[in-house]
Amino acid sequence: MHTEPGDAGHDLRHHGDAEVRDDGSALVDLAVNVRADTPPAWLREHIAASLAGLAAYPDGRAARAAVAARHGLPVERVLLTAGAAEAFVLLARALKVCRPVVVHPQFTEPEAALRDAGHSVDRVLLREADGFRLDPAAVPEEADLVVIGNPTNPTSVLHPAADIVRLARPGRTLVVDEAFMDAVPGEREALAGRTDVPGLVVLRSLTKTWGLAGLRIGYVLADPETVGELERAQPLWPVSTPALAAAEVCVGTRALAEAAHAAHRVAADRAHLLAGLDGFASRGVRAVGPAEGPFVLLRLPHAAAVRARLRSLGYAVRRGDTFPGLDDGWLRLAVRDRETTDRFLTALADALGPH
Repeated sequence: MHTEPGDAGHDLRHHGDAEVRDDGSALVDLAVNVRADTPPAWLREHIAASLAGLAAYPDGRAARAAVAARHGLPVERVLLTAGAAEAFVLLARALKVCRPVVVHPQFTEPEAALRDAGHSVDRVLLREADGFRLDPAAVPEEADLVVIGNPTNPTSVLHPAADIVRLARPGRTLVVDEAFMDAVPGEREALAGRTDVPGLVVLRSLTKTWGLAGLRIGYVLADPETVGELERAQPLWPVSTPALAAAEVCVGTRALAEAAHAAHRVAADRAHLLAGLDGFASRGVRAVGPAEGPFVLLRLPHAAAVRARLRSLGYAVRRGDTFPGLDDGWLRLAVRDRETTDRFLTALADALGPH
């Protein structure tokens, strides 16, 4: 684990959806970490019903109150955003920080947003030899903004909440991206809802579990002063009426129960995928573990060539070399149902070539 100044050596704007655009639109999508069989019918119907109110300006009060109730917080600690990605832009533009640090490998949008806002960004690179696990002591003491994902995209590592809390201190903003936390059974190690951690900002997304990437809905949980700063940086009516309708219902009792069930299903499907990948260990394929998110990170020989062969066989997977701390020997796979996984494993055997 070491610290380095950020540079332009990685394509921070490359995301998994690039793998399934244009000539990739017909491929089986293992590149995007969004639930495949979504949104469920009841959610589509609820969103469709909101269209009758499109003539009015969006009113986010009910959705904000619902999110606050879901986490046991006052509404002053909640900000609704157009997906978690908007929150990164707001943080970069609104907060007055001098030494931002991003813990990598992780989702690249936070660093990209900070750069676009004119910040010089330092990186703490977690090492493969350590299982990409966090050592809080590796973060420079003078950092006044620290960003980390939990569970982390693309490594699928779930960091202990106690380790992340050790990063908090007066005068520092600690941003924890929990976009995939609802895919973890019991949301172990979650910090959402905590009010005892100084400078804590938690980001959540509703687009992953519910398949709403095209709708753009997420939220920020933070102290009221930080929420106020971020809100002033937002445009008027930043979240649409259909997205607000989705937010309100997705934090309700029925949705939380369904999400909890889905998290256990993802865990079982991930175990099936990892067991299948173990069969390629003799060919140099190794998954980072223990994986806790709805995706797994693989190191394998000739990964770029294997990725190209998989495309020719009908499968899109996420390249790893756009993540700081990784190189072209890595691929990320979304967890899918067992039937899809079994067909993929057959294709992977072909893509790896003769044993």
